[in-house]
Amino acid sequence: MSLHSTPTGCAEFARSLRLSRRSFIQAGVMGSAGLSLGSVLKAEALAGPAAVTRQNNVILLWMRGGPSHIDMWDPKPEAPVEYRGEFGTIDTAVPGIQLSDMLPRCAQIMSRWSIVRSLFHQDAGHSTGDQICFTGYPSGPNGDENIHPGCGAIVAEQLGRLDPELPASVMIPKLVPGTGSAYLGVAHKPFETLADPAAKGPFQVPNFSLAGGLTADRLTTRRDLLEGFDKLRREADVRGQVQAVDRFQQQAWGILTSPRAREAFDLDAEPAEVRERYGFIPAFDPGAANRCGAPAWSQRILLARRLIEAGVRLVTVDLRWWDTHVLGFDSLRRGFLPRFDQAYSALITDLHERGLLENTLVVAWGEFGRTPRVNNDAGRDHYPNVFSAALAGGPIPGGRVLGSSDAKGAFPLTQPKTPQDVLATMYRHLGVDTSRQYLNAAGRPISVLPSGTPLLDW
Repeated sequence: MSLHSTPTGCAEFARSLRLSRRSFIQAGVMGSAGLSLGSVLKAEALAGPAAVTRQNNVILLWMRGGPSHIDMWDPKPEAPVEYRGEFGTIDTAVPGIQLSDMLPRCAQIMSRWSIVRSLFHQDAGHSTGDQICFTGYPSGPNGDENIHPGCGAIVAEQLGRLDPELPASVMIPKLVPGTGSAYLGVAHKPFETLADPAAKGPFQVPNFSLAGGLTADRLTTRRDLLEGFDKLRREADVRGQVQAVDRFQQQAWGILTSPRAREAFDLDAEPAEVRERYGFIPAFDPGAANRCGAPAWSQRILLARRLIEAGVRLVTVDLRWWDTHVLGFDSLRRGFLPRFDQAYSALITDLHERGLLENTLVVAWGEFGRTPRVNNDAGRDHYPNVFSAALAGGPIPGGRVLGSSDAKGAFPLTQPKTPQDVLATMYRHLGVDTSRQYLNAAGRPISVLPSGTPLLDW
């Protein structure tokens, strides 16, 4: 009898393996299989497989490094050349909206997505800017470590998993600053694929692979050997922490052994023509792309669509590294912009054709923009005073521009917006209560967001 053919098989099998964290480590699952319990777990009862009910979800395309708003979504054709840069402008399918001429495919589908051109905050650091955009709060002393939970952890804690065999939140390929779970605990940290769809060869998530020769029967035997030790530890546990860990581990084992989860992460099941549409075969010299630092993250975006379709609530995709200080126009021309233009337009079109765009909010942005004035190295530097974001799907009407920057792209001119407003929009779409408070490490109640109003004034 297979787990796949029995509705309750996966859950019953998971319940039969009440391994403590120590048991998992000694059984070789944690280290050898790459399974990170904190990445996949939520403290709720493990349910049997169920059909996914279409609910609202989010794809975050995280353009780490800071994409240049002037060279993408907010061109300034009338500005002096030292501000407008080397690229021209292109009319879009929506009269009155222009983009950089490096984004022709995005221009063709402008009616399905929109732009916020008046975002701003005060922090010009990469990791510290990440923290603001993922948590809504300023960074702590170490920008690489969260002192507040990122949006993926908030979604996992408040909403749980839409499908009991899939994580609530996934990070492709691994966590970036701002995405940690902080005081919500490791149980709510996003699931990391660790394997990278951008790498050459078959895509295989290590979390779904047991160590060589390790079987469920052998794990059960090892469980029996450790049962006595675990019983003593449970009897000594007066605060119920071990019982909570047991629940997390049951859920982890359910995901580990789930055919549905394996299917959702099986990127190689996508038809070749779909993979090529996103950029499976680079449309430009890959050597040039590599020299200018543009990774092949197109397939990461396709995996995000696959996971959303399967029932993951929030997928964050690392699209680094847009830090174009030196020879920035060369990097954008030969690497970043052609690849983004192809993959982003493919994603929005794919979601639309599959009937998923109505429920899926897609947010493409980075931690800040780039300086209005071109530097002496033919690039632009960090600039949080104004920047742009692309939004599509869910509550966002297509073919709109919200807010504006001044003539040189230096400051918001109309309708200034903050990263907290973007987060509030995401949370409202998903059904997260932003007024809910959690106790931080010091026992102080902290709201999900300190401020922010959903972007409704399109």
